[in-house]
Amino acid sequence: MTEKPQAPAMRVPLLDLKPQYEAIAPRVRAVIDAVCASQQFILGPEVRTLEARLAAYSQSRFGIGVSSGTDALLLALMGLDIGPGDAVITTPYTFFATAGTIARTGARPLFCDIEPETFNISAAAVRTFIEQECERRDGALVHRASGTRVKALMPVHLYGQLCPMEPLLALARESGLRVIEDAAQAIGARDAGARPAGSFGDVGCFSFFPTKNLGAFGDAGLCVTADEALAEHLQVLRVHGGKPKYHHAFIGGNFRIDELQAAVLNVKLDYLDEWSQRRAENARVYDVAFARAGLEAQVVPPPALPGFHHIYNQYVIRARERDALREHLAAAGVGTEIYYPIPLHLQKCFAYLGYRSGDFPQSERAARETLALPIFPELSVEQLNYVVECIGAFYSAGARAARA
Repeated sequence: MTEKPQAPAMRVPLLDLKPQYEAIAPRVRAVIDAVCASQQFILGPEVRTLEARLAAYSQSRFGIGVSSGTDALLLALMGLDIGPGDAVITTPYTFFATAGTIARTGARPLFCDIEPETFNISAAAVRTFIEQECERRDGALVHRASGTRVKALMPVHLYGQLCPMEPLLALARESGLRVIEDAAQAIGARDAGARPAGSFGDVGCFSFFPTKNLGAFGDAGLCVTADEALAEHLQVLRVHGGKPKYHHAFIGGNFRIDELQAAVLNVKLDYLDEWSQRRAENARVYDVAFARAGLEAQVVPPPALPGFHHIYNQYVIRARERDALREHLAAAGVGTEIYYPIPLHLQKCFAYLGYRSGDFPQSERAARETLALPIFPELSVEQLNYVVECIGAFYSAGARAARA
C-alpha cells in the first residue's frame, strides 16, 4: 500500500493579508461606507487627502494619485515628454513595468547591470555605459548604436532598499538626464541621511498593489514631485489631457486613482511604519537564524546598506540549488517566490533591442540564484525559525547525499 505523504509540521505562506485586514476591518468598512454614502467616486476628498499625506511622507511638495504603479511610471514618462526617438537607462532585473512603460511611450529601454549585493542598478555600470556607448551631439546625449536621445535615468529601489542615489544623481546632472524613481517596492525606505524614496528624482512613482507594504484593495499608485508645473501637467495628463473639461491641448490617459482605494489607503497609511518595522524585525530574526545555522556557504541573506532603512517589501536570499530548495520548501509547507526568473533583456518582447545572454551577468546570476521567503508582518518567530530549519535540513549532509 502506498504511504500518504506526511503533512508539513507547519505552514508558512509567502503572504497572508487576512490578519492585517482583520485588525483594521472596522475602520476600513467605515470609510468605504462613507464613500458609498457620498456617491463621490472620482477624485474626491479621500484622493486629495491621500495625495497630500503621501507627498509629505515622501518629503515632496505634490502627490498625484493614479490607477496603478505601472500607470505612475507611464504618466511620469509622458509628463517628461519622453517618446519615439528617446531612450531611458534602467535595470534589466526588475518587474516588467519598468521597461514596459518605457517601450509603451515609443522610447527605447537601455539596460545597465546591477550590484550583486543589493540587486539595485550599479552607478559604476551606468557611468561606463554613458562613457563607452554614448556621445554628445548638439547638446544631447545620444546612444551610438541606436541613435536615440538618452533623456532619463530610471533607477529601481528593489525589494524595499534604496539605490544609493547621490552617484546616480551626479551622473544625471553631468549628462542632462531627468530622473524617474521606480519606488514601487520602497515606500518609506530611506537612505543614511533619512531621505525617503521618491524625494530624489524629478518624479517618484509608487505602487499600492495589494502585496505591497502599503497595499490597496486592488490596483492603485501615486506620483510625487517637487516641481509645481510638472505636478499640474501630470494632473491634467491623468484625465485624458483635458483642461478645462472637454478641451485637450495634448493626449493623456485615464490614470485616475479610485476614491474607494484612496479611502482604504488613508486608513492603512496610519499603520505603514509599524508594519514596515515588523518586517525589519522579521528580517533580523532570519539573519540571526541563518548565522546560527551555519549556512554561509549555501545561503546569502539580503544585506541592508549601512545606515539605510530597508522596508523589506521582500526578503530575498541567494541560494545554491535554488530550484530544488524551492521544491523542498513547498513540500514542507513554506511558500516562496522567484523574482525575476528571466531578466528583461532576455524577454522575447525585447528581442528587438539586440541584447544576448551574458550581456548583464549579475542580473542573470540573480535570476538563477534568488528566492523570496515569507516576510509579512504577522509572521511568528516560530514560523520564521521553521523556514530556516527547513532550509538547513535541505542542505544537511544526509540530504545532499540523497540528492547525489
